[in-house]
Amino acid sequence: MLVSTTPNIEGKKIVKYLGLVSGEAIMGANIFKDFFAGIRDIVGGRSATYEKELRSAKDLAIEEMVEQARRLGANAVLGVDLDYETISTGSGGNMLMVSASGTAVKYEE
Repeated sequence: MLVSTTPNIEGKKIVKYLGLVSGEAIMGANIFKDFFAGIRDIVGGRSATYEKELRSAKDLAIEEMVEQARRLGANAVLGVDLDYETISTGSGGNMLMVSASGTAVKYEE
């Protein structure tokens, strides 16, 4: 499945717009505890552990979005947008949500 941030596919004709698709992944508060516990991973202001978890959440959100598009009969998702949000749990904790959204389309191959 083609996944792109662009609104079209150069040289291809979109034959059907199937609608908005999305996927979400939420990382629990434990990742933040692990992040601070693993602060020694920080080299040059970056944490390999934290980046790995964010990448994993992003990949999961995209996989969920693609699966939704596949169920609609799409062969591409265009105009993809990734958002990262912090959600307060109300008990002083935070969670991180990664969401991916785009337009499921069918194009001529």
